[in-house]
Parts: sequence; structure tokens; C-alpha cells
Amino acid sequence: MTAPENKLLPSLLVKTNTVTPFSTVKSFVLGSGLLALSAAVSAAPVPPPEMDNTAYILMDYDTGAILAEKNADQPLPPASLTKMMTSHIIEKKLMAGELKEDDQVLMSENAWCRGASNQSCMYVPVNKTASVIDMLRGIIIQSGNDASKAMAEHIAGSEQAFSQLMNAEAKELGMTNTNFVNATGMPAEGHHASARDLAILSRAIIKQGGDYYKLYSEKEFTYNNITQGNRNALLRTDSTVDGLKTGHTDAAGYCLAASSLRNDMRLISVIMGSKSMQDRADQSRELLTWGFGHFDTKVVAPANQFVDTVPVYFGKEDSVKAATGEALKVLITKTQSDQVSTVINISDNIQAPIAKGQEIGRMMAVIDGKSVASVPIVATEAVEKSGIFKRAWQHIAKFFSNLF
Repeated sequence: MTAPENKLLPSLLVKTNTVTPFSTVKSFVLGSGLLALSAAVSAAPVPPPEMDNTAYILMDYDTGAILAEKNADQPLPPASLTKMMTSHIIEKKLMAGELKEDDQVLMSENAWCRGASNQSCMYVPVNKTASVIDMLRGIIIQSGNDASKAMAEHIAGSEQAFSQLMNAEAKELGMTNTNFVNATGMPAEGHHASARDLAILSRAIIKQGGDYYKLYSEKEFTYNNITQGNRNALLRTDSTVDGLKTGHTDAAGYCLAASSLRNDMRLISVIMGSKSMQDRADQSRELLTWGFGHFDTKVVAPANQFVDTVPVYFGKEDSVKAATGEALKVLITKTQSDQVSTVINISDNIQAPIAKGQEIGRMMAVIDGKSVASVPIVATEAVEKSGIFKRAWQHIAKFFSNLF
């Protein structure tokens, strides 16, 4: 899911509200085209840490804002971070009912892992089957190349065909510097992803994966009497870290996508091209600690908060109650002056019929004259179209009201 769009409705009823508990809130008058829309936050008072790696990024989960980055758009070999897309597709198909957890998946000779030292394996025997949920654990926890290939063949018929699904999903998510040619991340010409794209993918896994995201925090998995530990060392040293995936090849170096939740604020970090397993863990920990130390996520308005009673034209009811469709959250620096206001934009020409939950406006959070986040304002109830005679009278009344 991408960050909320900041779109102004063509005809607006504009209201500006002070939000508590912030103080010294600036009044703000909105005119069409006068507001510079931005998802960026003010620069942190302390520069982000310098790290010996090829690229990194730190993202705020709720807003999608980028707190720090280095070479974040450079296409790089992603190694087994590739498997996040493989698992993401599996999870989506499970949640859509296209796969079932107990479906049996064949380990073909092509997918079978022969125990080569340059591969991580789940070790499902050749021509045997394993359940989808076991395969998913084998991909996420054990980083099994064999499980990834077997699931690719099960879903799409071949790994090559599955890579087309991967690239289609990457495009849907807005991953603009990514191209997958396999389901594992083994080195291949044209197989690459950027740190920013992998952070976008991590965010989608957390947001869309439901209960399956819990698998990314499991520390070990036993299959075929072989117990293997999750290679994400942060899971054992930081109780706030609950995912996501490690990767390593000679070409990619040591990589780690991690996520941490502290006091209702979640951050996502991606490290690419570090020199060792220890380095990728240390650098991820340092980047997350820096982010939590200098930024806060604030709930400006909770979901379902009443906003206003809005006039409705040509309906059986003359008005409808409006409320926030989801929680409005903003990201601020801890040393930043607490200046935040909301701008409520509601169309002045709302006409029936209206469905319950239909978007009829937007609430924007404004800091220093810039919109940093927005959420839909929705109708809390349905309004049916009025009868033909009442509509005729309403058209006449509206015509005369527009004259003055």
C-alpha cells in the first residue's frame, strides 16, 4: 500500500482546526494550488550515521516517510532479500483463498537442493511433498532456495513464469528500480533491486500479510528432522525487532531488511552490501536506534473521529455525518517545534446517492505550511436518492441558492 494521496477536491469547503496536544499551532488558509504538498519531514537535528555499506534506507512504516538514505535508488543484487517477494506473493494467495496452508507442494528435481555449500536449503527430499505453510516457513526462516523454487513452480508452472508475477507485483507496489529473474536471489544477469524498493516491499508485507507476518519473527524452524535458525541476529538481541529477511552472496555482500516496533512507532531499515553478518546486524541496529532517537509518530486524529454534518443534495436526508476513514498520523522530529494543524477539505456539492464509507473529502495534517499526511473523510451512513418530486423541488431551491 502506498502512502496516502494528497488530492484536493475540485470544489472545497475548507476548515482549519487546531490539534491538541500540540501548542502554538499556525492558522492556515487553503486556496487551490497554494499548498505545497509533501510527504517529507524536516531534517533531523543530528545527521544519520555513516556506514560502511553500499546502500541503506530508513523508512517510517505509518507514513512511508524516508528518515535517512544512502544510494537508496541504486539497483543492486538483492541476494535472498528477493525471497521477500516470493513469500509476499504466497501470503497474498493464501489470504485470497487461491492457496491453502495444507496444500501439498512437490519438490521437483529442478527445485531440489543438493546441499551445495553456496545455497541455503530447506531440505525437502526430491519428488516428495511438503505443505504450503511449511514451504513458507522454509522460505522465510530457513531461506530455502529449494522451497522458493518449488513454490514458484507450484504457483506459476516454472520459476521463469513466477518471476513475471514478481515483477508485476513490484510494479503494482511502485518498486521502480527492481527486476526479478528468479525466486531465490541467486546471482543472475538483470536481477536487481534498490534499498528503497525493498523497504516498500517490507512495508507491504507488514501491512498486507495479516497473521503471516508473525512468521518473520520465528527464530528457528525444524523440517525433515533438521533444525535451522533464522539468520536475522536482531531477533535474538532486540525484542522490538520482528522481521524481516537476511541475504548474502559474494556479489551482494551481506544484506538485511529489518523492522522494529517501539511505543506504537514502527521503522523499517534496509542494509545492502555490508562486509559481514555482524556488520549488517550492527548497522541495522544503529540505524533503527538513530531513527527512534530523533523522530516520533503522533496520532493527529483517530479512525472514525466525527468531523462534521455535511449538506447533501437530492437525497432522502438533507445531510450526512462525516468521519475520518482511518487514523491520521504524522511524523515529526523530537526537537522540532510542535506545530501541526489539520485542513479539512469537503466538497460543497455532495449529491445522493451516497454509500456508507464513501469518501467525501480529506483531512490533511499540515506542518510548517506543508501537507505531510492525509486520510479520507467518509460518510458514516448511506443516503438514498430522493423521490422525483422532492428532487424537482430541490433542484429549484439549489438554482435560486446559487444566485446569491
